[in-house]
Amino acid sequence: MRLTPRALCSAAQAAWRENFPLCGRDVARWFPGHMAKGLKKMQSSLKLVDCIIEVHDARIPLSGRNPLFQETLGLKPHLLVLNKMDLADLTEQQKIMQHLEGEGLKNVIFTNCVKDENVKQIIPMVTELIGRSHRYHRKENLEYCIMVIGVPNVGKSSLINSLRRQHLRKATRVGGEPGITRAVMSKIQVSERPLMFLLDTPGVLAPRIESVETGLKLALCGTVLDHLVGEETMADYLLYTLNKHQRFGYVQHYGLGSACDNVERVLKSVAVKLGKTQKVKVLTGTGNVNIIQPNYPAAARDFLQTFRRGLLGSVMLDLDVLRGHPPAETLP
Repeated sequence: MRLTPRALCSAAQAAWRENFPLCGRDVARWFPGHMAKGLKKMQSSLKLVDCIIEVHDARIPLSGRNPLFQETLGLKPHLLVLNKMDLADLTEQQKIMQHLEGEGLKNVIFTNCVKDENVKQIIPMVTELIGRSHRYHRKENLEYCIMVIGVPNVGKSSLINSLRRQHLRKATRVGGEPGITRAVMSKIQVSERPLMFLLDTPGVLAPRIESVETGLKLALCGTVLDHLVGEETMADYLLYTLNKHQRFGYVQHYGLGSACDNVERVLKSVAVKLGKTQKVKVLTGTGNVNIIQPNYPAAARDFLQTFRRGLLGSVMLDLDVLRGHPPAETLP
């Protein structure tokens, strides 16, 4: 969306927030440490596995990954798949790769499972990784078994479907919300030659998120349900992100006079425009009076639904990490 020259100039000169206010946000409440059971199941299945594919969101390639994966599952060959590349700004892709290589991740691939983009490279890469590794007690087994891991809602099941479409012309169930895969499933075949099976696993978050802002990035990418964080908090962080990256499509969409950094003001305008208001009784000295108030949660949901995927699609949320800026607040 393009603003008028006058509005664009005004938006460019506006003093946007340099940091998102994090006071009072409780990341522990959003990410309870109840996922250890899933991780233990993965560990118990390791003896059946030749290689691990870790899937993560390409919009946050440098933050939000579960460090316990490497600690507990790191004995096997490892391929990092940065999925949803169609939603990410990849102008800094080379720097991202260099940053990941500095962390010891040399096998990395960007994919878009919706259009099966780059997915054909996965099976050859996995086959090569297995060929260079010691399979120990699985040497005599002609079939390859790969475990697919990652935090919730990064596209693990979508990746399996994409591989099956390309090699077997079949698919399995996929959900658009975190939590569809709830257990380590039985083996799912994805290839005939080589004979290869994948183990789908439930999304497992780190028991400790390094910062509140990292938690917000994960939430904005759909890793947890919005209501656990709060729709208004999510809308505020999305507004902060859009303004910071000069994505002002919401101005014209909602008929605002100009870009704004005050989420309460924006949501009030959204509520009025969409008719998302509610009657509230107020006790006064002369009795009860009904007043009309904006329905802020409903307006926040509309704002998130409209702009989270579209305009955010050209933004990489990890630019601050890539440029060496630490999180605004690190949790103790």
